[in-house]
Amino acid sequence: MIRIENLVKTYGSVRALDGLSLEVKAGQVYGFLGPNGAGKSTTILSTLGLIFPREGKIQLFDTEVFNGGKFNEGELVRAKARIGYMPEHATLWDFLTPVQTLDTIADAFGIPKAERGKRIEELLKELNIWEYRNRKVGKFSKGMRQRVLLAQALINDPELLILDEPMTGLDPKGIAEFKDVIREQRKAGKTVFFSSHILAHVEEVCDTVGVIVKGRLRVEGNLDAIKRRFLTKAGYTVILETNVPVDFSGVEWTVTPLGDRKYRIVAADDIREEVYDFVVKRGAKILAMQVKEPSLEEIFLEMVG
Repeated sequence: MIRIENLVKTYGSVRALDGLSLEVKAGQVYGFLGPNGAGKSTTILSTLGLIFPREGKIQLFDTEVFNGGKFNEGELVRAKARIGYMPEHATLWDFLTPVQTLDTIADAFGIPKAERGKRIEELLKELNIWEYRNRKVGKFSKGMRQRVLLAQALINDPELLILDEPMTGLDPKGIAEFKDVIREQRKAGKTVFFSSHILAHVEEVCDTVGVIVKGRLRVEGNLDAIKRRFLTKAGYTVILETNVPVDFSGVEWTVTPLGDRKYRIVAADDIREEVYDFVVKRGAKILAMQVKEPSLEEIFLEMVG
């Protein structure tokens, strides 16, 4: 769906993108994670042809739309007809209602007038703003405006949905609704690429994660695989509960008692089999054993240094 190779974008002496490469495959929900100023929005705007990178390549739907400092305008326009985009900072026509707003955007996509009404009603009901369909957007709260922006991103039933910090400023109910929309898009076989600096949002809905720091991709891949990689790097933490107390003196692991029969064991490698043998040989029985995985927050903080 999206392939970016060695993308460079500069603002004066600042390299906002410093040889960035990433790939978003069809059907993925890809979480693009990074601190403020890391290059997330610059990447999205470059992908959509809204700013001009200096170097690199961009492919959309397996078609090259940017190379050698130039966009292929025809291919870019055809690709964008298949994309829904919700910007981080966007203005709406305050004097229009949600229905009028979506009708205008649907018209720009060339959606026949006979289909627009049904599509608009479906989206406004899905996003719980149907009852406000005839109220001017200028009177809406931040959360309500975010819903309208998401609706306009979905109006053309896009194959690829690009969302830039979509849940900023939403209340918990609004965040839950946005997550549901993302899950529904994945269930429908669509591809979602969204940026965020809120780790919990990414961890809950994404199957693939990319972490960008200072314009470079520091890690990319399946979330479980990334956790395993960092688990190996940081060391294994095993939480163990036994039926009787166990004496762990003399072992090379770091053992911290958490109670009479519960322990935290930390070692450089995966020691679950060794721990099991050690406990059994001492006449005890393991009641529970759990490997503590690193959280996405821990990985993120290590990435950003």
